[in-house]
Amino acid sequence: MRLVLRRALPAIATLVAVAFLTMMLTSLLPGNPAQTIAGPEADPEDVAAVREDLRLDDPLPTRFVGWVGDAVTGDLGRSYRTNQPVAEAITERMPVTIQIGAMAIGIALLVAIPLGTLSAYKAGGLADRAVTGVSFGLLAVPSFMMAILLILVFAETLGWAPATGWTRLTADPVENFRSAILPALALAIGELAVYTRLLRADMVTTLQQDSITMARAKGLSPARILFRHALRPSSFSLLTVVGLQIGAILSGAVLVETLFAVPGLGRLLVDSILQRDLVMVQGIAVVIAASFVVVNVVVDLLYTLLDPRIRHGHATA
Repeated sequence: MRLVLRRALPAIATLVAVAFLTMMLTSLLPGNPAQTIAGPEADPEDVAAVREDLRLDDPLPTRFVGWVGDAVTGDLGRSYRTNQPVAEAITERMPVTIQIGAMAIGIALLVAIPLGTLSAYKAGGLADRAVTGVSFGLLAVPSFMMAILLILVFAETLGWAPATGWTRLTADPVENFRSAILPALALAIGELAVYTRLLRADMVTTLQQDSITMARAKGLSPARILFRHALRPSSFSLLTVVGLQIGAILSGAVLVETLFAVPGLGRLLVDSILQRDLVMVQGIAVVIAASFVVVNVVVDLLYTLLDPRIRHGHATA
């Protein structure tokens, strides 16, 4: 319980800091946000009403405290662009981003684990050099460039998947998969290169330990040694990095969802920024930060449970 509280307090502080910085940055945008929201032809009375509703004339700390008080009750405000509650809009878009992110991480792990294991087992060999070269090449390609390449090859040339649009899972699972696979691949390819390199480095070290030498002396098969004795102790760093990469997945989704016209949180955030929907931007930023913080706290706790040395280290601290 003490360990959970120790992780939760910094997480809460991070969320508060993100919310305050987001409000501060949006308040520094050039122009008159109230005039933009009300429209170029709006009367001064309408502009004044918007400023009063958004508390734009109040000091920033006062506005922030009022926003936090509403957010604690689940009220993230209402979008001036669509007149939709922010919490409702986020709830509608969140499943799309979660699906794409989960598919991206799943694809990355399914490919990275066997490749990283093979590369470590054949360290210095042709297979290892090939995997290393391809991994470094993929790391150099940003996700939005990979998205454009995937659109050109698999959507425009081969026609295997749509270039844009989204079909919900409840409407048609097959079409949902076709509309999600390219955005997921665009995010996954860079991540699988990171996972492969990390797992290979950790597994090379693990394969040099005395326990692996003893397993070989007992006559165990290479596959059993790799996947039962070497993979688990080599996967702790990978587990931690997967949690840390949630932030990269969410930030990459902003560009990828825009390129593929996917109705997720990333595209909603871009549209809200362009249209100066400050209330929506604030809510989305906090929700994304909360998702990132929660996932990392969970991964950190899992890491301490899987590795007794970490758990004992906290106990004696």
